[in-house]
Amino acid sequence: MSVITDLDRWIERQYPVAVRNMQLAISATATVKERPGFGQTITPKRGSVVASPVPASYDPDPDYFFHWYRDSAVVIDALRQIDPLWLDSDIAAVHFCDFVDFSLELNALRGADLVEGPDWRAKVAEDYRQFVREDADLASVVVRGETRVNPDGSLDISRWNRPQYDGIAARVLAVLRWASGRSFGVRHDDAIATLLDEDIRFVLAHWREPSYDIWEEEKAHHYYTLRIEAAALEEGASWLAAQGDAATAQRARADAAEIQGRLHHFWQPEPGFYRSRLTEDGKPTPKDLDIAVILAAIHAGGALPTHSPHDIRMEATLDRLDAIFEEDYAINRGRPEGRGIALGRYRGDEYYSGGAYYFSTQAAAEFCYLRAAALRGADPAAADRLKARGDAYLETIRAFTPDNGEMSEQFDRVTGEHSSAKHLAWSYAGFITAVEARKRA
Repeated sequence: MSVITDLDRWIERQYPVAVRNMQLAISATATVKERPGFGQTITPKRGSVVASPVPASYDPDPDYFFHWYRDSAVVIDALRQIDPLWLDSDIAAVHFCDFVDFSLELNALRGADLVEGPDWRAKVAEDYRQFVREDADLASVVVRGETRVNPDGSLDISRWNRPQYDGIAARVLAVLRWASGRSFGVRHDDAIATLLDEDIRFVLAHWREPSYDIWEEEKAHHYYTLRIEAAALEEGASWLAAQGDAATAQRARADAAEIQGRLHHFWQPEPGFYRSRLTEDGKPTPKDLDIAVILAAIHAGGALPTHSPHDIRMEATLDRLDAIFEEDYAINRGRPEGRGIALGRYRGDEYYSGGAYYFSTQAAAEFCYLRAAALRGADPAAADRLKARGDAYLETIRAFTPDNGEMSEQFDRVTGEHSSAKHLAWSYAGFITAVEARKRA
């Protein structure tokens, strides 16, 4: 007979709060975002997913009122996993179909239209013009290589680190998982097929190129990006074969295998962890040990013996992350028994509080639950240990979540106070997917 714990009771209370708050980011059509410095008024379209539905302008919270390809894919994939007790499956399906429609609409975006069209720059305040993209940059836009777009379906005109290639691969995975064995009606089934075909071909065309990491800070070959691309091509190959495109399916499988081979080079045997990036000069960087590696394992999914929750070296990487954040973060010292490490992104992070992230700590929990599920039959003792470790991470999330259940992006490394974006959709998505993984553990 199972024992109901305080953590179980908290999860039961927090789950519907997370579902409700995550949905605020999907089709946020009732919220209008003013960017007077950029001369913009943004009204989201149905199917868009904002990273945070709270309008902010670095006052002090960051402006996250954008549709990031990766964040939106994470949210839509979490939407698929929500317990029907807390969200009607038909409502979830409508959100998904709207997301597909919005994603396809973005194909019409051309930077050249901004260059050749009306003088929108005249609306940009003089002190903001330094933050606006040059004509040459806009003229060369490849929409799927953009990091983010406005949720009204227009291009982001601000200077930002581009290209970023993990988002489209993550979208392939989210859409494939939604569409597996389901029909959404002829129109949407056709739309899904079009989106998948174009997205898979984009990944095939660009995976060999360096791009910016998921934190949008450094251009290199990144573990997270390559792992997600490999999964998208492997799962996409099966879909292509079912569509009768055997040649492209074969190419996708071959490229997925090539990426898997490259990922082995990220393992550092002496320090005992997977590096998060390989720069052109090959030298180590302070960001080598990065939670992005653990995120790659849970977002890519699958049951491969390497580069997945089945991989003991992935667990070793998490052990190293635990060690650095236990040392670096005051909130991790003297913590009560049964509470895990609050995890950030990488050592030396200075963004906002440079503190712990909800989705980082939740990712660690989810990884432990997925690994526990994988080991349950072969090694029940190890599975129990991992389940307990996952619970300890969630106990930390519980400790730094206020009674109203709101989750920001970060909680301060010293005080535990919320910082950066409020109501981060990824924070709620990470909670939902961790709890669903816990059920399987």
